[in-house]
This record gives sequence, C-alpha cells and structure tokens, in this order.
Amino acid sequence: MEKDFFIPLILGTNREGRQSECVARVIRKICEADSRVETKLFDVRDFDLPRSNYGQSIKESFPEYRDAIERCDGLIIVTPEYNHGYPGVLKSVLDLLLPEYKHKAVGLVGVSAGAWGGVRVLESLTVVVRELGLIVSSKDLNFPKVGDMFDEGGELNGELKEAVHERCEGFLEELIWLADALRAKRNTE
Repeated sequence: MEKDFFIPLILGTNREGRQSECVARVIRKICEADSRVETKLFDVRDFDLPRSNYGQSIKESFPEYRDAIERCDGLIIVTPEYNHGYPGVLKSVLDLLLPEYKHKAVGLVGVSAGAWGGVRVLESLTVVVRELGLIVSSKDLNFPKVGDMFDEGGELNGELKEAVHERCEGFLEELIWLADALRAKRNTE
C-alpha cells in the first residue's frame, strides 16, 4: 500500500557510541507507526565520501540518496551538538545535492549531553538547510541529557517514554502539514 508522504531520516554523526542513534530509532518507529508515512534511514556512516571533487557530478555517486531526496516530501535530520555546531560529515552529506532539496520540508532534531538539548546546533544548521532550499518546520525536537534518557539497550527509560512519544508525534504532525502544503505548491509549478 502506498503511503501519503515519504519522509526519510538522516542520522548525522559517525562517532562511536553515538546516543543520537537511539533518538533516530525512536523517531523512525514513530514515523513507521504513522499509516501516512513511508520512511528510510540514511546513516552518514554509510556514505563513502570523497576527500575532494565535490562537483556537480558527485550526486551520481550516491544514487540511492539522490533518488530518495528527489522523491521525498520532507526530511528529518537528527544531529548531535559538537562544540556548538553540527558534525562535518553531516554537512558533507547535505552538500552532495542542491536542487533536489528545493521547497521541501525539513524537521530538525538536536541531541546533546548537556541541558540545552542541541539548541545551538539547530540554530547553526537552520542557516545551512535554508541555503539548500529546504523549508524548516516551526517545531524542533530537542533531546537534552540524552545519556540519561536511554537504558543500556538503547530503549527510552520508562517514565520518559510517553512524553517523548507525544512530543515526537506533534513534531511529525507539524512536519507532515508543512510537507503537504509545499508539495501542493510544487505540483502547481
């Protein structure tokens, strides 16, 4: 059965022991549970990025990613905050494409070991995704003190589960609304 919206996720760090992987898993499950949404996870670890030659033809080296972004209605980026910014590898993956992002919705998810939950990374990433032509959803998700949110198996601690799921569902609902509005406008161009 075809879904109404295709919204892939990008997990934006390749570090060992990354807690943002747990966050991406939670969001992916929320997306998969929504009967309207088809999703796919892109992990920056899986991109064999060039050291140079980021030219126009580079996107041909990543056809699965390129095709997904061309087809998608929106995108979710899950990124940790490293020294008030985003991981370089995430920027490199985002820079693989340009016109494929134009006028598509993006939802940003910040992850941090600190109390602010990635607020600063989302501020700096907003500038980048706008330059790419993506339209940022008005609702962000923040995961502060992420190390305390998940157990050793990567599952949400019991007392947090309901509140986190509720926030994620509201975030997804806002992203779907924006994706739908932008798709309608793109279809008239």
